[in-house]
Amino acid sequence: MTAFLDTNVAVYAHDHGSGDKQATAATLIAARADDLVVSSQVLAEFYWVTTRRLNPPLPHPAAREAAAQLGALPTVSSDATLVLAAIDLAATADLAMWDAMIVVAARRAGCDEILTEDLSHGQVIDGIRIVNPFV
Repeated sequence: MTAFLDTNVAVYAHDHGSGDKQATAATLIAARADDLVVSSQVLAEFYWVTTRRLNPPLPHPAAREAAAQLGALPTVSSDATLVLAAIDLAATADLAMWDAMIVVAARRAGCDEILTEDLSHGQVIDGIRIVNPFV
């Protein structure tokens, strides 16, 4: 089963202030490394959040290295076709644009599920099951 890794799960794996969520995220990523997919959006958001939102933030070299490790996973690039499909999905499924881009990227990669804390656990969007690994 192929899973799309959303930004928040990747960030928790590097957030020493997130308690049990850090261990859960790090263990999940290590255990499922062979069947995870990310997108260019996830890589960019990951760098931004880890260098600006964590307390303490990751230094640039550490955040870049972590983003490079994520980028070694199969990565879906954002292009005009993906963005336009996300616009349509956001309108029909009542999703935020950024969440719709994640769903469309996951669909493009043939994923069965999206690992995220941002959408409703158990929900199915466009045929892809939402899994909150922290539930």
